[in-house]
Amino acid sequence: MTTDTATDVFEEHRPVLLGVAYRMLGRLADAEDVVQEAWLRWSRADRGDIREPRGYLVRVTTRLAVDRLRQIKSRGETYVGPWLPEPYVTDFGDAVPDTAERAVLADSVSLAVLVVLESLSPLERAVFVLREAFGYPYAEIAAMLERGEAAVRQLAGRARKHVDEGRPRYDVDPAQRRDLTERFLAAAADGDLAGLMAMLAPDARLVGDSGGKSRAPLRVLESSDKVARFFLGVARKGIPDVGFRFLELNGGPALLILSAGKPDSVIQIDVADGRIQLVYIIRNPDKLRSLSAV
Repeated sequence: MTTDTATDVFEEHRPVLLGVAYRMLGRLADAEDVVQEAWLRWSRADRGDIREPRGYLVRVTTRLAVDRLRQIKSRGETYVGPWLPEPYVTDFGDAVPDTAERAVLADSVSLAVLVVLESLSPLERAVFVLREAFGYPYAEIAAMLERGEAAVRQLAGRARKHVDEGRPRYDVDPAQRRDLTERFLAAAADGDLAGLMAMLAPDARLVGDSGGKSRAPLRVLESSDKVARFFLGVARKGIPDVGFRFLELNGGPALLILSAGKPDSVIQIDVADGRIQLVYIIRNPDKLRSLSAV
């Protein structure tokens, strides 16, 4: 395999590798670092002995991501305020034509699922991602992680149980989510408290991620009244030279708010029974850099 061919093969599989690494780490910068290291290993490998490049590359990427996750956990990194994953553009386009497969991929990268995955062990998270998001057989996962198949099945069972218990069930209709987002922000801009309350579930929550680097609630706000009044306060203060763009982030519609053309925040909602159950606001500037070029 020539160097040019090796590069073409790697680039063909890069989206899958980045998808695996991001689901493992929840941090796009870390995921890109892992994929770059996978490229270095691929470029130095004796590729003549590699029969299935995709399997080899996914195995290398998964192991590197597990190592990176262990390092992060061992450092005991602290985070100011609630933590949310870095926003990830997930417009699958024609690359994932099957509706069922698209739904699985979108669900596996949703903010709600990634938050739950943070509480899994690195190996549990790897097994969950490879099995649930990418459909790898247990035997292949066992080979990738150098574990017995029975052990991998146990890891998968624990991970699935934990995710099922920790993940709320939301409606996923993107048109409904976008419509509610637009109407909710319009009501905030109009100072319409009653209109905001009508769209929020009584026990609605707001999770804001600033990392202590910008203004956002340092605790989860709980109740429709607190969430609505927070947005009214933000609307009254305003954002300089504000602009708005809808994107598909983490498998669903999200609003990118710009200030003077630069990313200021991302807002995404989860909906159940026609009402907003959860509002995510990401304002940590480190997590918004990748959206500057979108």
